[in-house]
Amino acid sequence: MSRIVVLDYGSGNLRSAERALRRVGADVTVTADRHAALEADGLVVPGVGAFAACMAGLESVDGPRIIDQRLAGGRPVLGICVGMQVLFDLGVEWGERTRGCGQWPGTVERLKADVLPHMGWNTVRAPAGSTLFAGLDADTRFYFVHSFAVRQWQMEESDVLKPPLVTWAHHGEDFVAAVENGPLAATQFHPEKSGDAGATVLRNWLRDVVG
Repeated sequence: MSRIVVLDYGSGNLRSAERALRRVGADVTVTADRHAALEADGLVVPGVGAFAACMAGLESVDGPRIIDQRLAGGRPVLGICVGMQVLFDLGVEWGERTRGCGQWPGTVERLKADVLPHMGWNTVRAPAGSTLFAGLDADTRFYFVHSFAVRQWQMEESDVLKPPLVTWAHHGEDFVAAVENGPLAATQFHPEKSGDAGATVLRNWLRDVVG
């Protein structure tokens, strides 16, 4: 049974994430303890609300360095919703610019859509070879709640490194719905609120990324 830590930094659907991970067979601890977060088989970084507030909370528990150290050792990290957004370079909300963790280049910005927030069920376009979405049909729906997203993927292609797999969704315009990048993965939607589809994503992550 995989030992998973849901990082408690004052933001996110901690108990929902805990229950969803237990449902798919994980041994889950919700904690801000640095040692536990570093030693777990997998680390989940949830997040709801404003980018700046989430970054402040994350920094208060040394979250960016925990994420760095885990990834340096090839140890899995999963970001969810704003927990995904803070993995990028920059968040821009209501004129406020906040530095993110910088794991991926890119800016989290307000979506250009007639109706915001983007709240409810939506399909995604997963690339061939996706681990997270293995076994799911193209018309499978996931639950989103957000007004901001990464609207352009900015990582340059490399002849040396395997490129991340980027999943897209559409609400007014295309935006990044998930990224799979070796031990680092993230979803803009909430797998813990996405029923059986979300359970499949979490199960795939546990089995094929955490191992």
